[in-house]
Amino acid sequence: MRRLPVRVRLTAAFAVAMVLVLAGSGLFVYLRLKSDLDESLTAGLHARASGVLDANSASAGAAGDGEEGFAQLLRPDGTLLDSAGGIRGKALSRSELRRAAAGEEILVERRMPGIEGITRLLARDNRGSNVVAVGQSLQDRDDTLSNVVASFAIGGPIAVVLASLLGYGLASAGLRPVEAMRRRAREVSLSSGDDRLPLPAAHDEIRRLGETLNEMLDRLRRSFERERRFVADASHELRTPVAVIKAELEGALRAGGHDPQVREALVASVEECDHLAQLAEDLLVVARASGGQLPMRPEQLDLHELLDRIQKRFADRAGERGRSIRVDAEDGQVVYADELRLRQALGNLVDNALRYGQGEVVLRSRREQAGLELEVSDQGEGFAPDFADRAFERFARGDLARTRDGTGLGLSIVRAIAQGHGGRAEIVPGAAATVRIWLPDGPQTASGSSQMAGVASRSDKIDQIRGGATP
Repeated sequence: MRRLPVRVRLTAAFAVAMVLVLAGSGLFVYLRLKSDLDESLTAGLHARASGVLDANSASAGAAGDGEEGFAQLLRPDGTLLDSAGGIRGKALSRSELRRAAAGEEILVERRMPGIEGITRLLARDNRGSNVVAVGQSLQDRDDTLSNVVASFAIGGPIAVVLASLLGYGLASAGLRPVEAMRRRAREVSLSSGDDRLPLPAAHDEIRRLGETLNEMLDRLRRSFERERRFVADASHELRTPVAVIKAELEGALRAGGHDPQVREALVASVEECDHLAQLAEDLLVVARASGGQLPMRPEQLDLHELLDRIQKRFADRAGERGRSIRVDAEDGQVVYADELRLRQALGNLVDNALRYGQGEVVLRSRREQAGLELEVSDQGEGFAPDFADRAFERFARGDLARTRDGTGLGLSIVRAIAQGHGGRAEIVPGAAATVRIWLPDGPQTASGSSQMAGVASRSDKIDQIRGGATP
């Protein structure tokens, strides 16, 4: 029951309550009607008995046809003086006759010969003289009660169904603001300051809930912005001292004359400087993308030429590992994108394939769904199911990646660059490890595309990225 939607549970509760109300109301009506009919029937028997005694004739107390009622006038010794109606024989037993003759009023229900159904019998004396016995069949009363029960049996379920439909509609209408807030919440981006949950006009509990959630979004947005600014500022400030340290270390290496252990330490330090510089650059890209400020300069590119350049860039590294890189793309394919960023995204994917994959790496492109699909795949085992859902998160790393160098920002940068072009990045399910980037046709870049002013030239940035690949 707890797994059902709220509106269904509310409707079910409303239906159960309606059933209980109808059952209680029906029982009350049934008992009240039965009581009223019994009182009316008993009052009628008293009136007929009085008529018989006053007229000293049983015919004065007969009512309805012969199968429904009767009247008898008897002496205290049991002699039947007069009888009217369909009854056969005497209505009173000897004990009942003695009790009635003694002044006791007899009121019983039982079957009488010649009378249809159960009969209500009333007997009393006339101040110590004769005894009158009148009776009336209960068939009409029972038929009336049966009709009432049948009406409730037919109308009750119909009323419950109609009430349930009404309850479902009311529940749906009441929850419509909640559904609107849910749909809007799926679209909320912490990087945008304009995203708010819609509030209903009524000042009720749902509006207060929406106001509380909007306040929570504001707090999260402020926290996210502080984190983004810190990462961007820290990444920016780290690049200069790291570059200075690396230059000093490289100068010391060029000077020569070091012991082997010292030279090995200097080489290791230079490599760590490269790693730290790449981390700072990646963090800056992610921070700018999170704030919608990733610089973009889209232009028309020959896709086959671009993929060939990436293949040549990683060819030596692949050969050292006994692997190969192949381009599967048609000539003449054109994409409208930022060359630097697209090379960085594809370079990240190829680097990941060489680090963690197996066999041949394939760079594939094809035109699909009003856009262009770019895929990088290898012959490895693919992504673990538990990792695939979070592969594009920042610092997400699989079990194998934890044992090797890397920052866990590579796929996050791939997604940021794809989204900056108005596209998307996704993992393709299957046995092989395949990541797909979809880019739309035409210039559809993110809002950060106009913020390129002040950025270093394209050739300088390509040199700074130094391969632009982080897993």
